[in-house]
Amino acid sequence: MTRHIPIGIKTSPQAVDWATLDAMWARIGTHDVFESVWMNDHLTDISFDRHGPSLEALTAAAALIHHVPRLWIGHAVLSATFRHPAVLAKTATLLDHATGGRFILGLGAGWHEGEHVSLGIPLPPMRERFDRFEAAVHVLRALWSPEAAAPPGVTRPDPFYPLVEATNEPPPTPGGGPRLWLGAGKRRGIALTAALADGWVMPAVDVLSGRVTDLDDFRRGRDAILERLEAIGRDPAAFDFGAQVPTGDTAEDRAKALDAAHDALRRGATHLILNVRPRLGPDGVDAVAEEVAVPLRRAIG
Repeated sequence: MTRHIPIGIKTSPQAVDWATLDAMWARIGTHDVFESVWMNDHLTDISFDRHGPSLEALTAAAALIHHVPRLWIGHAVLSATFRHPAVLAKTATLLDHATGGRFILGLGAGWHEGEHVSLGIPLPPMRERFDRFEAAVHVLRALWSPEAAAPPGVTRPDPFYPLVEATNEPPPTPGGGPRLWLGAGKRRGIALTAALADGWVMPAVDVLSGRVTDLDDFRRGRDAILERLEAIGRDPAAFDFGAQVPTGDTAEDRAKALDAAHDALRRGATHLILNVRPRLGPDGVDAVAEEVAVPLRRAIG
């Protein structure tokens, strides 16, 4: 049986005003070709070392989902450094209900130093940062578990985020709560992803500048996760591999993006995310739909 490949679209909440972002999501909702819509998670514009406009991603998603009632909503990816995981578990549970069980929580360890320093958010050294990231993933899973749906709840000793008879009431929608995708590619990240995640999402593929090594990295990461899934007895058919493809500014860029999407599929992607630049507004959404997503859907069925 051939696996269905969803096609999604992602618009950054950086360098965009609210009216434009709202109009873009409204336009996304008119295109049947899209099955998911995504945002990243930054508190400043990551085009700069410091500062720059950025709308907070979780609040933005909650305010925009009414435009896309049939679509999956995802973040690729949220920064684990920005929010206590227990609060994030509650927020994700609400979005799980608001979307009718179609929320994907993508999570990464955090990386952009400037936004952390300027806003007083700790960015520990990488070893501790991953320790905290790993603990956060365990907290999410614990608070989405059936045991957390009612007292006495769950207790989990931890040096960073201990839980003591913690409950998450009301619980997530039936089926185990939000889908959890991780954005971690090193050895420990691969092991954590295979053990506790529902999917893995790679960074954006910068083929438009001529760098195609990201797709090589995607294939290596995918193969490592598949090997680990097999080793621990998890079904790879139930696991998602998301590839992000930037679509640029021009028709020529979008033609390259279409080729890149096909390449990502050949390398094992099971979910494609087409990144549209927010400065292009609703017209950019239309262009990506018509020049990339529609021909892609025709080709892959």
